[in-house]
Amino acid sequence: MTCYEDLKWRGLIKDVASEDLEKLLNGDPISFYWGTDPTADSLHVGHYSSLITAKRLAKYGHHPVLLVGGATGLIGDPRPTAEREIISKETLNKYFIGIKNQVSDIFNGNVEIVNNYDWFKDISWIDFLRDTGKYINVNYMLAKDIINRRLDTGITFAEFAYTLMQGYDYLYLYETKNVTLECAGSDQWGNITTGVDLINKKLGKQVNAFTMPLILDASGNKIGKSEGNAVWLDKNKTSSYELYQYFINTPDEKVEEYLKVFTFLTKEEIEDVLSEHNATPELRLAQKILVKEIITDLHGEEEYEKAVKISESLFNGNIKALSKKDIEIGLKDVPSFETEEKNIVDLLVDNGICTSKREAREFIAAGAITINDEKITDVDFNVTKDMTIEGLIVLRKGKKKYYLGKIK
Repeated sequence: MTCYEDLKWRGLIKDVASEDLEKLLNGDPISFYWGTDPTADSLHVGHYSSLITAKRLAKYGHHPVLLVGGATGLIGDPRPTAEREIISKETLNKYFIGIKNQVSDIFNGNVEIVNNYDWFKDISWIDFLRDTGKYINVNYMLAKDIINRRLDTGITFAEFAYTLMQGYDYLYLYETKNVTLECAGSDQWGNITTGVDLINKKLGKQVNAFTMPLILDASGNKIGKSEGNAVWLDKNKTSSYELYQYFINTPDEKVEEYLKVFTFLTKEEIEDVLSEHNATPELRLAQKILVKEIITDLHGEEEYEKAVKISESLFNGNIKALSKKDIEIGLKDVPSFETEEKNIVDLLVDNGICTSKREAREFIAAGAITINDEKITDVDFNVTKDMTIEGLIVLRKGKKKYYLGKIK
């Protein structure tokens, strides 16, 4: 498929501002940009659909420019309900460095990264009003959804002016780097068209833009930090195992969309995967292929294999095959406790795992207590250091309730 056909088939083109986007994407190499404000030291899965779309364009020969908004991040684009929290310049710069390094790794260094603070810091307020503000009508700005939705509750002038700053970014990149295409999530359409219109009104030139549909999770919510469900691209914030668990649980009704958006598999490869998956959906083949492609792209094959090992060892009762670090990653969110060597009944009661000694004995008699996947059936059993994995025990009550214990 051509570049345009590929994006269309994957459902990655929503809104378009271009005389002929198909001709542009299928023609000679161009420079394009995608931007984000550094509101954290890592991007998240909500950004990944845009990042991988940029990588897709790059694979077709186009030059990617990632703009990290060191200046716009100091202002914050208008949120649907309230103004964003102000971030200090020092923190913002730290976030910029984190995102810059992260994106460079994802693109294997084949990306140009710019910071709009580098050009905004030298522009006076008077010059910005004269050279940019005079070209954009206030009624035009009020009509934009990103601004209009805040008029009833109130919007600060700083937020109101944000779209002018983003519009100027496109103008600057067009004049200095010959960027002729901007792409972003569909929630940025209002800001994107400001840049397109500014270039047309000030320079009389036609540039291009398109948006990608926002990718929603299984509950229909936007995947993003502001939604409170961020899955980070930094493996130190969201481990490869956690990323594995997130995507392996993708419901069947979403897996085709995610395969198209988040992987570089071809149309034929995806159709083959889905055909095999639909024949035996209980094997979750499509989800396994999806998670392999994502983790390998973000963190490498070794991290993917580690995530599989942790998952399979926990699921199949082979905890002793894991290291202390693997266990801590895999059981990061389970209740934990620290105790001395002691009788199993006392351990269960003292750490709140059972409410009474009677309940503890009942669970033990029923074979419902395991330590490091070994069933404990003797109420006189003593838990000691020599049975730990580097000082840790994995205690399971029933089929699914895990506890992570440290034996002093």
